[in-house]
Amino acid sequence: MNDVGMTIAGATATQSRERPPEASGPAGPFDAAAVRRRWPWVLAAVIVAGFIAVVLMELYVPGGETSTDDAYVTVHYATIAPRVAGQVASVPVDDNQLVRAGQVIATLDERDYATAVAHAEALLARDRAQVANAAAAIERQPSIIAQDRANVDAAQAKLLFARIDAKRYQYLATTGAGSVQQGQLSETTAHQDVAALDSAEASVKADTQQLDILRAQRDAAEATVHSDEAALAQARLNLSYTHIVALMDGTIAQRGVQVGDYVGPGTALMALVPLKDVYIVANYREVDLRRMRPGQHARVHVDAYDIDLDGIVDSVPPASGAAFSPIAPNNATGNFTKIVQRLPVKIVFAPDQKLARLIRVGLSVEVTVDTVSRSPPGTRPIFSSAIG
Repeated sequence: MNDVGMTIAGATATQSRERPPEASGPAGPFDAAAVRRRWPWVLAAVIVAGFIAVVLMELYVPGGETSTDDAYVTVHYATIAPRVAGQVASVPVDDNQLVRAGQVIATLDERDYATAVAHAEALLARDRAQVANAAAAIERQPSIIAQDRANVDAAQAKLLFARIDAKRYQYLATTGAGSVQQGQLSETTAHQDVAALDSAEASVKADTQQLDILRAQRDAAEATVHSDEAALAQARLNLSYTHIVALMDGTIAQRGVQVGDYVGPGTALMALVPLKDVYIVANYREVDLRRMRPGQHARVHVDAYDIDLDGIVDSVPPASGAAFSPIAPNNATGNFTKIVQRLPVKIVFAPDQKLARLIRVGLSVEVTVDTVSRSPPGTRPIFSSAIG
């Protein structure tokens, strides 16, 4: 038993010599288990601090790109409507069909308008004949006036002879060589010739004034002809309006007309969408427009196809969307809450992109503008008071 005890005591002494002394200090002895318990909290604190730093930098430190997912594709499309009333005779196009400028996309029954053209042409021919009649009368009137003046000369000559003849018979009657009856007859003839001369002179005056009347009638007839020409032109226009054509290249949409429908002026028949002119409305926050300039490059991510296209900043409207809303916001209230406004920035697609033909109106997109890229010479910030 003594040998066993000595062996145990020797082993204990050996272990005491090989074990390092325990660390000691102000914090007490080193506890590895405590460190293992604290390190997840330290790591979480570092992550939270980093997240807060990133958020603060995103908010207050200007970056090189400005993004928004509040964006969509739109276009200025045309609503096709007739300019005259009538019954639809044909609709040679259908929804989603590509049409070219000048192509007939609908026709109306033209019989009523063709009849109106024929009626206007007849009225014009009649009134042109009246103009020709008035012109012929004016051309003839100087001859009538000359004839009246000749009659005046003849009446004057006849009156002169009648007065001489009357004096002669009066002399013969006083000498007894002639009868009183012949003297009275010659005096009556002289009075008749005076009346004839007055009548001839009145005819000259009347026919001279008639020339002015004929000229006025000719002017009125010419004015009527001009009115008839305008009416004929309008009738022909109305006839042409029965053939409704596309005024630009585009795609047919919202067709709502069928053969046999009776439509009036302004009735919406269909829409014509020029897909080559589509653009993007990106609603950016007002604080994101400080360094945005027209001409800057934009990256457009199309959600529908998961593709990226190149865009160019075009312009920004003069007011936010809230300013044009039917019920405008009234900030003159006691419970005012400041809200960051959004302004719709116009982004156009860069040319020569094959995938751009896939774009359709109304698609949602995400737009990222490189606000540090070089802008074309002469461009200025969208907000002229931009900082930096």
